[in-house]
Amino acid sequence: MTDEFIIKQLSIFAENKSGKLAAIAKIFLDTGVSIHAFNIAEANNFGVVRAIVDKPEVAFERFAKENYALQYTDVLAIKMKDVPGGLYEVANLLGKLNINIEYAYAFRAGEYGALIVKVANPREAAVKIIESGLELLPAKNYNF
Repeated sequence: MTDEFIIKQLSIFAENKSGKLAAIAKIFLDTGVSIHAFNIAEANNFGVVRAIVDKPEVAFERFAKENYALQYTDVLAIKMKDVPGGLYEVANLLGKLNINIEYAYAFRAGEYGALIVKVANPREAAVKIIESGLELLPAKNYNF
């Protein structure tokens, strides 16, 4: 039941230097992979590029072939009202459900926002989130 909400996010590890983002973007272009959400986190001289894409397996295979260190990370996308207080509503409820957010990023998806969250146990969190009345966006919306 909850597996339909587990989104495969690519986490790509790369040197933090000029031109590296363009090289990563070129791989997505060359493979015909569409990016739905994207985030970069910096740690010392390296960055972690997190991307939700339509064809994660195709992208993973190509990045591996190009010798990038990468991994899949299971994340959830929580539908969020695109109004002041939308993030508070979701974050407050997750806190009350005792769901710790390891990291998050958001984007706008049409008439609403989507909060991408990495949590320790996404399947267990998905059950709690659904039972609370919040809406999870299905993985099929992102990973085809």
